[in-house]
Amino acid sequence: MKLIGVGDNVVDYYKDQGKIYPGGNALNVAVFYNRLSNHQSSYMGIVGNDESAEHVVNTLQQEKMDISRVRRAVGENGMAIVTLDEQGDRVFVGSNKGGVQSRLKLMLNESDLTYIRQHDLLHTSVFSHLESDLPLLHKIIDISFDFSTRYDEEYLQQVCPYISYAFFSGSSLPEEECMNLIKRVHLLGTSVVCVTRGEEGALLSVENQLFKQPIIPTNVVDTLGAGDSFIAGFLSSYLPEKNIAKALHNGSLVASQTCQNYGAFGYGKEYHTDCAIVLK
Repeated sequence: MKLIGVGDNVVDYYKDQGKIYPGGNALNVAVFYNRLSNHQSSYMGIVGNDESAEHVVNTLQQEKMDISRVRRAVGENGMAIVTLDEQGDRVFVGSNKGGVQSRLKLMLNESDLTYIRQHDLLHTSVFSHLESDLPLLHKIIDISFDFSTRYDEEYLQQVCPYISYAFFSGSSLPEEECMNLIKRVHLLGTSVVCVTRGEEGALLSVENQLFKQPIIPTNVVDTLGAGDSFIAGFLSSYLPEKNIAKALHNGSLVASQTCQNYGAFGYGKEYHTDCAIVLK
């Protein structure tokens, strides 16, 4: 089962280390899925033409990803400043607002659509700005979508009718609010809805059948990318087998492994440029 990640990518700049790590939800999910499914994923998005962008592209090549549909634009790649608290939880403290990607839209042509049809699932996110393309994409491929912490009704109504899988970050929400969110999303047409809740594990509903998945205890070094790897772990198991319990366990296992290393999926690179001017 082939997956294509479409949309956002960044480099995460760890100021205390002076290193950048490739990341971004659409890119992370595609990379983790590629590792878990014997090179069965692709990535399509916009990168800049600076040192950070080159690191992203080189990393994807090393991961044996299909990046034939990546666009290179003149400008700075997306970048976020990351710090870690005493528990290893990642905290975003600044960014360049997506870099050159924020000033351009990923324009999908007929050739792109033909390429997308060669996959079984498209994964994208709230950070990818593809909302206006979802009605068209919905007609040619199943869609997985990460909302992060975007729960407002207007946005849900815009996105949910066109997607099959919805993922939310809900560590700040009481369980009752998570359940209400799941019901709202189901009513709007999405069949699989998952809310990850940090140390509380995850809640997942498939057509109103609820499942709970606890975390797998681990030695936490850095939580960056844990949610993205959970998504990839779940999808890589669920798509071919449709075994919900097994897929949830696989998602939690991959997330626990991700927390043991710096960066979403590694590839830290020394970065000496002073970012204070462009990152606010």
